[in-house]
Amino acid sequence: MLSLTYSYRIYPDAAQEARILTWMESCRKVYNYALRERKDWISSRKCAVNACSIRSEYIIPADTPYPDYYKQQNALTPIKKDNPELQDVQSQVLQDALKRLDKAFKFMMERGFGFPRFKKFGQYRSFVFPQFKSNPVTGFQIKLPKIGAVPINLHRPIPDGFVVKQVRVINKASGWYAQLVLQSDVSVPDILPNSSSIGIDVGLEKFLAASNGLLVERPRFFNSLQSELRWLQRKLKNKTKGSANYRKVQHKIRRLYERIYDTRKQFHINTAHALCNGVGMVFAEDVNLKATSRGMLAKHCLDEPVRCGGSPRCSTWRAAWGSFLEILSWVCWKRRVYFAKVNPNGTSQTCPQCGNHTGKKKLFERVHVCHECGYTTDRDVAAAMVVEQRGLAAAGLAVKLPVEVTLTPGISV
Repeated sequence: MLSLTYSYRIYPDAAQEARILTWMESCRKVYNYALRERKDWISSRKCAVNACSIRSEYIIPADTPYPDYYKQQNALTPIKKDNPELQDVQSQVLQDALKRLDKAFKFMMERGFGFPRFKKFGQYRSFVFPQFKSNPVTGFQIKLPKIGAVPINLHRPIPDGFVVKQVRVINKASGWYAQLVLQSDVSVPDILPNSSSIGIDVGLEKFLAASNGLLVERPRFFNSLQSELRWLQRKLKNKTKGSANYRKVQHKIRRLYERIYDTRKQFHINTAHALCNGVGMVFAEDVNLKATSRGMLAKHCLDEPVRCGGSPRCSTWRAAWGSFLEILSWVCWKRRVYFAKVNPNGTSQTCPQCGNHTGKKKLFERVHVCHECGYTTDRDVAAAMVVEQRGLAAAGLAVKLPVEVTLTPGISV
């Protein structure tokens, strides 16, 4: 089973847009109500069995079961009878809001932190139609249940043999979008190690260094637009919260973040395609992105936090290196290039020529010099060579020794 996700721009009319916004607000209320129900049940089980809280206590019977996804889903039917606004929303759309909350709880349990938060007004920006009986795309329109036919910009055709399984409607700063999940009953064979290889090392001085001497300058998307962002946030601070001018400035901030995101993503895609040219294997470090996102260099490692709603407090750490490695793995799969991650420990402290441990280097030391064999090259390029050697060894192939490489500049922004 092969699954693809294509994103298209849609153009709902005024009535359709008002209905979509109403649906999003209804989904937000269901999400928050379900979250409050789970949170109250968890809080009622925190105190000792022989003592109650001095300040307050949740009055929930001890035999009340935990409100999981299935119990909350079954409770939707009687609740909808008393709420006409919920009856207008397609039933599976409301169920997906509960499924999104359940997924957030499961993710919290896996990583051990990150309790789901309540969503404020305007923060619920997407909903999903989980299934369709027939193809909703007809010509240059997409037919959405209870919303109607919405014009869609099919800038690229849907591949033959693929059917539309799900549609996600998203509200971005630049407009409305529909993400189509396409599936096809085809089996794609695994990519096996083959032909020439290349190793890469991501860093701060250079965004990327390859074992063949390719150096990619570090783009500074966030730093270059930081003055504009600071100016807009200063304007937002001086506006009355909730006013028309406040929403206008907030929208400009969202557009700026979206522009940074699109520029950075295009740079990552171009860099990934450049690395796949003429090679059959690409090896990268399995970087601990969680650790690099903390400390005084976090801003430069992340390049630009992904914001939501224009709020400076809402951010995630997967912005630069993490998204690039994900895009690189996808481009390698698309172009039938073998991709694997290796252990990153000690790559900058190992000589690629003789394997000697050269000791820990300081950040300002940008040249690798081995005191055993005398091999000298760029520090990041040497680390990329070690990454390539580890990748070849893990794949069961012969490890090749480094050769004299010429440092060549790559893509820069």
